[in-house]
Amino acid sequence: MVLTRAAMISGTLALCAMVAMAGNLPKEKTALLSAEKWLALVDEEKYGESWKQASELFRNAVKQDQWAQSAQAARKPLGKVVSRKVKNEKYTTSLPGAPDGKYIVIQFQSSFEHKKSAIETVTPSMDKDGIWRVSGYYIK
Repeated sequence: MVLTRAAMISGTLALCAMVAMAGNLPKEKTALLSAEKWLALVDEEKYGESWKQASELFRNAVKQDQWAQSAQAARKPLGKVVSRKVKNEKYTTSLPGAPDGKYIVIQFQSSFEHKKSAIETVTPSMDKDGIWRVSGYYIK
């Protein structure tokens, strides 16, 4: 009983430490985690859910059904993701065609079943509520 209680306390402390550390992550790391979580939805063809999880800017620019159609048209021919690595990240407050704000442009070197080499550009932006959400996606 004492051992179980000690294990529970230890686990709770570890969880609290992880939550505290997540709040102190550099903006690039927090934005990257947001981008990767969002990409996982796209990889699973959960386009409706990826639209819901995107930034307000994204949702205002494209309707959910339009996003689902264009995402499927772009991604389906590529097949499943084989690998994806961060190529570079850049913080900026200004992007062409977007209002000034906080953005991190992340480029991934990606490989798919039917396309060995592609560059995915995912741009998380800081939403009004202080959470990084994807505001742009481009694949080349």
